[in-house]
Amino acid sequence: MTTGSLRRRSVAAAAFALTGLLALTACGGDSGDDSAAGTKVPGVKLVKNGKLTTCTSLPYPPFQFPQNGKVVGFDVDLIDKVAQKLGVTQEIVDVKFDIIKSGAALNSGRCDVAAAGMTITEERKKNLDFSTSYFPEAIALMTAKGKGVTTLEQVKSQNLRLGVQTGTTSLDEAKKAGLKPKEFDDAGKQLLALQSGQIDIILQDLPVVNDWLKKPDVAAKFERTAEFETGMQYGFAVRKGGNPELLKVINDTISESIKDGSWRQLYVKWIGSEPKSTPNAQ
Repeated sequence: MTTGSLRRRSVAAAAFALTGLLALTACGGDSGDDSAAGTKVPGVKLVKNGKLTTCTSLPYPPFQFPQNGKVVGFDVDLIDKVAQKLGVTQEIVDVKFDIIKSGAALNSGRCDVAAAGMTITEERKKNLDFSTSYFPEAIALMTAKGKGVTTLEQVKSQNLRLGVQTGTTSLDEAKKAGLKPKEFDDAGKQLLALQSGQIDIILQDLPVVNDWLKKPDVAAKFERTAEFETGMQYGFAVRKGGNPELLKVINDTISESIKDGSWRQLYVKWIGSEPKSTPNAQ
């Protein structure tokens, strides 16, 4: 997910919107105890004792998505490692992405960390404290088989209906190409729109597109026609200026997972191939 400043909302309005959100328990991270009165790391502040509360936007496979009553994915497994280092368990809260990237979800005290396949941008740094990078970003086009559309210029010249996820880099790239795409709150709605004929083509993060194409019903009718490396990186985030001790634990966990090979293992597990590159271990 990625840049652009859409739907600017006040923190108060966003906080109100969060009051009825559903909390979901992540898979893994079983080293904690609900009755824990703190963490193994001094100075780390959590909104719930014994819990590392994570805000994300579901579904966003393969980074985070519901499966058999739990939320699983690349981000979930990596934040589980953070929770284990703290001696707590991870709890996941489903929030609209624009509320996450604005900083409202963290500022309202709804969660400790944001993990949503979120690209690090200068604009978002104004609202969030980002971790070091943990995943390289690439985006892709997906459309019906045989269309032969491989560029955004073709999308424009053929007057095709493009669908993107709200508040993402894909939206920014579409606007740079002079397009006015249809926006969707989450990736699931975006895919359904393509399948139902509401749009002709999708621009979305490459791992998400690859995950969709693992499904036989999707792969039978649609194909990835192009992919673009943006040169940008994903990061986790904490409240701006609010939790430097937690941010250090997150950074240490990312660095250790890259150095010990567990990052690669997660990549293979969730992305389904060997990584072409890895983030720089800090």
